[in-house]
Amino acid sequence: MRIDAHQHYWDVTRFNYPWMPQGESVLRRNYLPADLEPSLTNSRFDGSVVVQANTILDETWWLLDLAARTESIKGVVAWVDLTDPHVGNILDECGNHAKFCGVRHIVHDEPDLRWLLRPDVINGLRELARRGIPYDLLLRPPHLPLIPELADEVPGLKMVIDHLAKPLIADGTMEPWARDIETVSKIPGMHCKLSGMITEADHKNWSADNLRPYLRHILSLFPVDRLMFGSDWPVCTLAGTWKEVLAVFTQACGPIPQPLREKILGETAVNFYGLK
Repeated sequence: MRIDAHQHYWDVTRFNYPWMPQGESVLRRNYLPADLEPSLTNSRFDGSVVVQANTILDETWWLLDLAARTESIKGVVAWVDLTDPHVGNILDECGNHAKFCGVRHIVHDEPDLRWLLRPDVINGLRELARRGIPYDLLLRPPHLPLIPELADEVPGLKMVIDHLAKPLIADGTMEPWARDIETVSKIPGMHCKLSGMITEADHKNWSADNLRPYLRHILSLFPVDRLMFGSDWPVCTLAGTWKEVLAVFTQACGPIPQPLREKILGETAVNFYGLK
């Protein structure tokens, strides 16, 4: 099964997306399943995992309802308030939806760099671990040194790093990202999404050569059964199309035996998120 492990749907007529830059008019419209499904079908993808884009429960319930009515959505990584003392009740309610498969928070927009290690957040993450619910880590490079401590505080939490932790591809900067993600890769069970790369590059002048050092570094650290492809559509449209994301991923990876490539293109996501 081929799965796009990271994309978004949103309805700007219903929800406000405060993170969306006012000038990015290409994103300021609705993006719904009918917009993506032709690309998935043309590249022999069976579906996608849709990931939260807003920090409100209304979006969570909307995505879960949309997934229930949409065959191509295989799973939903939703938002819940991890600081809520009653977050366990919300997680149990989410768990009543067959396609609920994980949780994410937009950590890199929190003013507190150490937000992930706050006691109330740790308590919320322990509720995830108790239920075996995966957690998507949306980070930037300065957050990476916190992750080994987080793993110690919440043993058993299934974690995946989104977008390679957003290295500074446009600047060609490798360190300290390369060193820190090597440390994080040694955490047992840590996964990583090969996603969000072209939007970290120069939007108007990127190529596979710009991405290759970062992607090759990740491939040297993580086995393929802990790596998954994600388009980050429609955010990727700031720099390129869904098809271009897949093409540059293939070019930057270089020659990988087809069985291993298929793990990255879907099997890892199916296993990590428990998709049907």
